[in-house]
Amino acid sequence: MRSEGTDEASSNTATTATTAVSEQRAEQRAETMRVLRRMAALPRDDPERARLRAEVIEDHMPYARHIAQRYGGRGAAGSAGASGGSGEDFEQVAYLGLVKAVDNFDPEHGTGFLGYATPMIIGEIKRYFRDATWGVHVPRRMQELSGALRKATDTLVHELGREPTIAELAEHLGADPEEIVEAIDAAGAYTTASLDHPVNTEEQGASLLDFMGEQDERFDAVIDRQVLTGLLAGLGERDKRILLMRFFRGMTQAEIGEELGVSQMQISRLLNRILRELRAGFE
Repeated sequence: MRSEGTDEASSNTATTATTAVSEQRAEQRAETMRVLRRMAALPRDDPERARLRAEVIEDHMPYARHIAQRYGGRGAAGSAGASGGSGEDFEQVAYLGLVKAVDNFDPEHGTGFLGYATPMIIGEIKRYFRDATWGVHVPRRMQELSGALRKATDTLVHELGREPTIAELAEHLGADPEEIVEAIDAAGAYTTASLDHPVNTEEQGASLLDFMGEQDERFDAVIDRQVLTGLLAGLGERDKRILLMRFFRGMTQAEIGEELGVSQMQISRLLNRILRELRAGFE
């Protein structure tokens, strides 16, 4: 049996290790910002600027690779046969997003580099995922509409308490009913593989699900926080203030409206719009 002293020592060791890791990451982020500021101060044709650029890109390639595995890996295997996609393809797309982030990042904007780079990397992966993982060629408009259908259906089911009609979906998405029907048909052109599909011919063989690793939720939370930080930074001052009063001060919509000099109904509409924009950033 372990003694209390041993348990306390182990706890202290774990706390010390966690603190050390946090301090190391904070120093790495600070060093990245120092390098990016030096890079921004140099002319674009300066060899030193090119060296610093390559340094930042190389340092963050593992991070971009992790995002590719999280967001792109789920579709790579299922789409490889139909479209030629692979895990390496998604990694290359993630690297492209990283390069764009390094080239366009403004150190004086007030946002940390990861907060800026993460949504840019995810955006590149989503564009590739949308364009390259369909079993047959589908027009871009139909791809986008098909992708929006599920969210629109969920929203309307919540609002109406039932499945929406084609007309209701069309009105919600600003499309013609005929386009909604086409988009539903187009969704069938997307190739997926069931996780229950057996990987061999044996009666008791394993399925694809048996070979899937588990995602570290803590790492996912880091990415989600970085995405949210970038999204919040892009909000207007009034929107930020409304979120602060509602979710950090616990104020009611009526109290917020009184402080801002508008009605409770206006605050309700503003909150719905703000939250809708934030959710859209995670899609």
